[in-house]
Amino acid sequence: MTSTSDPTLDRTAHLTRDLIRFDTSNYGDGKSNGETEAAHYVEAELQALGLKPQLFDAAPGRTSVVARLEGASPDAPALVVHGHLDVVPAIADDWSVDPFGGEIRDGMIWGRGAVDMKNMDAMILSSLGEILSSGRQPARDLVIAFFADEEAGGVLGSHFMVDEHPEVFEGATEAISEVGGYSIDLQGQRAYLVQTGEKALIWIKLIARGRAGHGSQINSENAITRLAGAVARIGSQEWPVKLTMTTRQLLDRVAGILGQDPKQVSAQELAIATGTASRFISATLRATTNPTMLDAGYKVNVIPDLAEARMDVRVLPGDEVEVMARIRELAGTDVEVVVMHQDIGLETPFEGALVEQMIASLGRFDPGAEVLPYLLSAGTDNKALSMLGIKGYGFAPLQLPADLDFPALFHGVDERVPLDALVFGTDVLTDLLLRY
Repeated sequence: MTSTSDPTLDRTAHLTRDLIRFDTSNYGDGKSNGETEAAHYVEAELQALGLKPQLFDAAPGRTSVVARLEGASPDAPALVVHGHLDVVPAIADDWSVDPFGGEIRDGMIWGRGAVDMKNMDAMILSSLGEILSSGRQPARDLVIAFFADEEAGGVLGSHFMVDEHPEVFEGATEAISEVGGYSIDLQGQRAYLVQTGEKALIWIKLIARGRAGHGSQINSENAITRLAGAVARIGSQEWPVKLTMTTRQLLDRVAGILGQDPKQVSAQELAIATGTASRFISATLRATTNPTMLDAGYKVNVIPDLAEARMDVRVLPGDEVEVMARIRELAGTDVEVVVMHQDIGLETPFEGALVEQMIASLGRFDPGAEVLPYLLSAGTDNKALSMLGIKGYGFAPLQLPADLDFPALFHGVDERVPLDALVFGTDVLTDLLLRY
């Protein structure tokens, strides 16, 4: 696939649209349309910039791309700038546009991956192009990575690279990637959220076994009934509020901006005051246990002897053992709890030279805006990189309309991103890479 020319679009928008048009849907459990075609597109873009990208296949069709760019200060620790090429599936009938059409409408580019995260992939490529075409260098060595399989935990992407090819990250100590650096509105005051931590990820399967039989009979060992009870108990569990270092710092800053006393206002009220961002922030006040899939039975008049459910469990860093013990208690003796995939939680102080430069770069393009830390309720490929001692942040800068429910677009219907936000993000990212 080659980029189609449209003089009304800037470089970042062109790249975003092209990447959206690759259907890289990742269904989990190893089922995926694959990232290889998109990876070859990225490879060609990097080669056109004079770089020498490497392609790594964890499995057929599951390709990651890595390139290294020398910086002006080669003795400084390298910075990993990374994205992922896969996306979650989209049900086309639910959308008002073709989810893989990359349509331009209402000043936005629409499609699966527009915010998660082919927009950032495009911003990375565009920023590198701006730097290299001007004959400049980034301030330090950059490891540029586009991973496969992030939407299924990174087993065939970032974790594969960390486990099998750690040498490509040699000398790197920090990383930036998705779900941070975007703007929110706090009663007229614009603020940017930099992601400095992530909840731990635990995907579990509940397995209920019972006695098969005729659907008309009394059956006290109905596997579906046992499963339904466990799913309801775990899914409706009210987990206690617990504020991490990051969340406490965020809410104190939010209270200050809004002129409120954080000791007199609840954490939930302050989270809600962040507007649309509360979708992420409210979920970082406590553990969450959401049922997401059910599988049982094969005919309406047959009671099956097996029923299964899957749940997405997100836990505050350090609370994994306690939460899993409670989940098993809630499941009961008749339901088995199996951990299918688990990854660590992260939390990094909102300080240091990289954080200061992020704040400065945002300030150059939006003077007077606040910059705040936050804990992400979801996860990124920074989890895998942390295994190499690389400290990760979410910084995909976007200046967004105050009325855009940006967090709802992640894995949502009619995913879209404003074109002018891509321009802003590319400018800020370029500034950061030149100065840090």
